[in-house]
Amino acid sequence: MAVLVAANFALPALHLILWSAIGLTSVAAILTGVHLHKPRRRAPWFLLAGAVASFITGDLIADVLTLVLDRRGFPSVADAFYLAVYLLIAAAMVGLIRMGVARRDPNGLYDAVTVTAGLGLLSYIFLIRPYVEDPALSVLEKGISIAYPLADILVLAVGARLITAVRRGSALLLLAAGGIGLLSADVGYGLKQLNGVWETGGPVDLGWATFYVLWGFAALHPSMRELTEPKVHRAGEEHFGRLIVLGLSLFIAPCVLYFEMRGGEVHDATVIAGSSVLLSGMVLLRLGRAINVQRRAAQRERRLRRAGAALLMATDEPGVTATVRTAIAELLPLGRPHRVVLAPRSDPGYTGEPAGATGGAVSMPYTRKLDASLAEELGDFEVTLCCPLAPVEGRESGRALYVAADEVTLVGVQEAAQILATQAALALERIALGEEIGRRNSEAYFRTLVLNTADVILIVGDHDQIRYASPSARALFGSDELDGTPLPMAFAKESVVEVDRRLHELRTRGVDRPGEDLRVVGADGRPALVEATFRDLRGEPTVGGVVVTLRDVTERSRLQAELYQRATFDALTGLPNREVFLGRVQEAVSSGAESGATVGVLIMEVDDFKVVNDTLGHGAGDALLVAVGNRLTEALRAVDGSYGAAGTVARLGGDEFAALVRRAGSAADVERVAEKVLASFATPFELPHGEVTATASIGVATTAEAADAQDLLRHADLAVYVAKDAGKDRWRRYESSLHSAVVERHKLRADLDRAIADGAFLLHFQPIVAIGDARTHGFEALVRWNHPTRGMVPPAEFISVAEESGLIVPLGAWVLRNAVEAAAQWRLLHPGEDVYVSVNVSARQFRGREQGFARWVLDEIDRMGLPPASLLLEMTESLLLHDDGEVAAELAALREAGVRIAIDDFGTGFSSLSYLRRLPVDVLKLDKSFIDTIASSAEQHAVVDMIVQLAVILQLQVVAEGIETAAERDLLVTMGCHLGQGYLFSRPLSYGDASQWLLEEASGLQRGSRTAA
Repeated sequence: MAVLVAANFALPALHLILWSAIGLTSVAAILTGVHLHKPRRRAPWFLLAGAVASFITGDLIADVLTLVLDRRGFPSVADAFYLAVYLLIAAAMVGLIRMGVARRDPNGLYDAVTVTAGLGLLSYIFLIRPYVEDPALSVLEKGISIAYPLADILVLAVGARLITAVRRGSALLLLAAGGIGLLSADVGYGLKQLNGVWETGGPVDLGWATFYVLWGFAALHPSMRELTEPKVHRAGEEHFGRLIVLGLSLFIAPCVLYFEMRGGEVHDATVIAGSSVLLSGMVLLRLGRAINVQRRAAQRERRLRRAGAALLMATDEPGVTATVRTAIAELLPLGRPHRVVLAPRSDPGYTGEPAGATGGAVSMPYTRKLDASLAEELGDFEVTLCCPLAPVEGRESGRALYVAADEVTLVGVQEAAQILATQAALALERIALGEEIGRRNSEAYFRTLVLNTADVILIVGDHDQIRYASPSARALFGSDELDGTPLPMAFAKESVVEVDRRLHELRTRGVDRPGEDLRVVGADGRPALVEATFRDLRGEPTVGGVVVTLRDVTERSRLQAELYQRATFDALTGLPNREVFLGRVQEAVSSGAESGATVGVLIMEVDDFKVVNDTLGHGAGDALLVAVGNRLTEALRAVDGSYGAAGTVARLGGDEFAALVRRAGSAADVERVAEKVLASFATPFELPHGEVTATASIGVATTAEAADAQDLLRHADLAVYVAKDAGKDRWRRYESSLHSAVVERHKLRADLDRAIADGAFLLHFQPIVAIGDARTHGFEALVRWNHPTRGMVPPAEFISVAEESGLIVPLGAWVLRNAVEAAAQWRLLHPGEDVYVSVNVSARQFRGREQGFARWVLDEIDRMGLPPASLLLEMTESLLLHDDGEVAAELAALREAGVRIAIDDFGTGFSSLSYLRRLPVDVLKLDKSFIDTIASSAEQHAVVDMIVQLAVILQLQVVAEGIETAAERDLLVTMGCHLGQGYLFSRPLSYGDASQWLLEEASGLQRGSRTAA
């Protein structure tokens, strides 16, 4: 579809064919997504497919009439298909709202109506009224012309309701983005039609293309299935952004009235009044809803307290169950059919293992997927709410409260049912403890305790036959009727010889020498380990035999093995840990020293592993680490014997792995192993979260340069560092010069620390000018370091060191403080010039101050008397995309105060249309790599032109970096890019030269070529 869209705009002569292909491909994508993912309800998706099909049918008819038959008549058959699109979309969205809600939130409906009413007023004024007042249109033409904006309002209303009602997901966001594209294109088309300038192939078509592409993508995305799946709702809070949108909607009507009064005549008094009444009504309904929610919460709390008191009085499990059923009936709407069952857990995904202190998560499984007997007891309801009973004192109850009803009812009772489940668990535990105390106070209980001790007691006669077995033998052997059975025969075959030995030594020497634990096979066929004690009591008249005491130590042995596993192996990957690896490397080094073999160590780190965690989540990161461990093991197994005996693969921590080559013929063989391991990463990793491509940096060290295991690991670590610094996805072998390079880098860091303390930096300013007339709009502040012995250190060298060490925080503070001071001085010297200063900031700066980065910045500009709008903060796309609540809050505070935000080096990171709409940015700075080839590459020219046009649509300012030729400047002007910087205009200037630059510009003098020292 992307290819078709690009071809459509590039080849306008084939618009009819390509545009139809785009729409039909979108329909095919939606139907394919429904077939692949099989959502719970398919009707809404078929309606969406029908809407897209109707839209492209209308486009095809309209294009044939206008382009082929040269008929411009209005209305036409195409209008019927166009209008049907909006009815189908509205029906589909209503279906998604009714079938796949995570909650029933009337506030969402009120908010949707509020936003729609405000935007509807604007639609009436700018799109509907011109048609109503046009005397040249017939009644039918007016009706159809008005129907289009009304249909857009209808889609906007149900779309807003869908977004507020359904849990966010990728498919929903894609549908929303596609819908925005459709509505934006419709508005643009309507405005162009009113002005009589509509042409096919313009920017408006991009909105419709977005609609086709994103709706097809939404259906193909696996999250589309979640839109209609039953979900557990977690109560959320009102989002500040949502309240801002509502507030802005309420101000639309007063603003329209104000501007019409300023114009001298109020044209739309009736419509404005009606809109104001509707908006006021929505506000009152919202307030009433808040009061009603508070009242219902208080009522629910009273009922839960009443249920808690009743549970305190319950004396048995049936009483607890009856109380819970009564409480659920009171919490549900009156007369609503439902079933309540308190039973052992059988919901999908439950394994019986302890689930932690919360007792497991509340879920809403399909009733048919539960245990057959439980499903029959719950009735014919489609879904059931499962609230696990919380464990008490670390003991898993293994039980749950099941409530079956219609899905909407279950959404409303989820939190109350979970509270009831917790109270029921406590009541059942209290009852069980009461019964336990009763048993402990009973004399019969103590006799039973003696007879049923966990240890098994056997008395063996002179012929090694069992004469007596305590009742606890049944639990171990499956039977307590062991009389007459030879003792060795009661054990597993592998323990028979050991039992014979111990009996013989006890009878002949009077000494029991325990060996390994003995094995028995129980009635269920499961083996068990027992700790045995043999005592010769043949001389005791009351016993007259050998007493054998057996204690089941199966669980203890398992725990010991598990503790050993945890102490020596990585819990995630199952690979040996650093301590085990170090020991095996030392063994290999000692063995190699005797045999003359070369021992090699490979240390591997996954490149950009943090990006996987940040974008796909830590679950995907863990899965990738497991897959990397398996891939590394397979790679070494494949080369075992080819270049030396491959040894241990270990995980040293984080994304760092290590491999041992035990016996290589030479260091070159170890290098070949590194090449094979690196090549194994060429194949993408298949994870549950999808396919992931990952590369690795590998450091190699051999005993040719190291004497022991510690040296090998240290050398390999240094080699990894060099591999990463060289660009990643490669291997490097340790050389003695590497140590010098690392020492040199540490020295540079120490010098940088001193330079920051001494303020030994320079600040240069590169003008940001209007490309057309070279008028200065601002300066970018650039830090320079003139080292006393190294000379001018390139920023690329010391900025990376500052980032790694955290020194970027004080360095960035120095740059920003001095840049703000310079901008304030320029405003005093040139009051008529509205010049801003642009400063680069790092992610570390947002977390480097106790009072908050935003507060500090605002204090600095306030101290210098600089208006917030005169400061532009540049940051990378990765910082803006990182899901960090702290950074987002700081950016919001800065933008609210008036400070502008720019994306630096745009296009070199994670650039996409979707994130540009949601990121808090004002300016895009095009990277120099885009500008360098726009005059020589048609493809690069098209890319830059598309970015500029996209920024115009999104109301973002574009600054082109690195303009060096007049040809580049002229092309950018034709594209609509107004601002730029580069050597064509000026190199970075010192503060004095920048001040002279502004003075010459203000005086109208011809500026000379200035460069910074």
